Amino acid sequence: MHDCKIQIDNVSVSYGRNTVLHNVSLQIPRNGIFAMIGPANSGKTTLLKCINRTLEFETGASFKGQICIDGKDTKRIRDVHALRRRIGMVFPLPVGLPFTVYDNVAYAPRMAGVKKKSVLNEIVERCLRQAALWDEVKDRLRGLGTMLSGGQQQRLTIARALSHDPEILCLDEFSIAVDPLTTMRIEDVLVELKKEMTIILVTNLVQQARRLGDLTCFLNMGKVIQTDETEKIFSENPGNPLTYDYIHGVFG
Repeated sequence: MHDCKIQIDNVSVSYGRNTVLHNVSLQIPRNGIFAMIGPANSGKTTLLKCINRTLEFETGASFKGQICIDGKDTKRIRDVHALRRRIGMVFPLPVGLPFTVYDNVAYAPRMAGVKKKSVLNEIVERCLRQAALWDEVKDRLRGLGTMLSGGQQQRLTIARALSHDPEILCLDEFSIAVDPLTTMRIEDVLVELKKEMTIILVTNLVQQARRLGDLTCFLNMGKVIQTDETEKIFSENPGNPLTYDYIHGVFG
């Protein structure tokens, strides 16, 4: 049995009468890549918002069920900001803060009270190296992050997510606006990072899930159709005909 980092039990989410997640239950292991695949509007992004409690920002959203991180119910965690610092989020399009490259990465540590310049320098370099960006920007740290290329900005977003030492890293279709070469570089980064954190990878690219996922979860219309070892999901007999049809492009 995998060492469980996130336990999701009977989670349902509705917007008014529209239910977007139906009694979702999952166990997400510690230190690995948990891939989530499925057609658009299958509830993948909504599930990420439940995990870091940003669903609370959504007008009219109702949540039922339980999500535990390290055995603790996230609904009972009073310091929601501390919870969100434990969970790095990377969205489909890079969202650079209107700061320098340096300040993009140093922002969260500063907000957490880190003042010493040498410590900030170390954090910035470590996170940029982890995001495979240091060599490209080490001479441009005082330049605006928004002046970087799209692929560089996406890696800067990853560096920023890493700057508060998250235990969990959630990536929501990070490669949607990134060229294939940069996508490969980020994938290499994720393989390294999974040794020290739990990564949840939402992707519409089934082959990306096949390359990276230790486990893969297939969602469709807000329901978990199948969760299994990635090798099993992508085999000629995954055990569920709907999974087979999605993997082979019959729908989606």
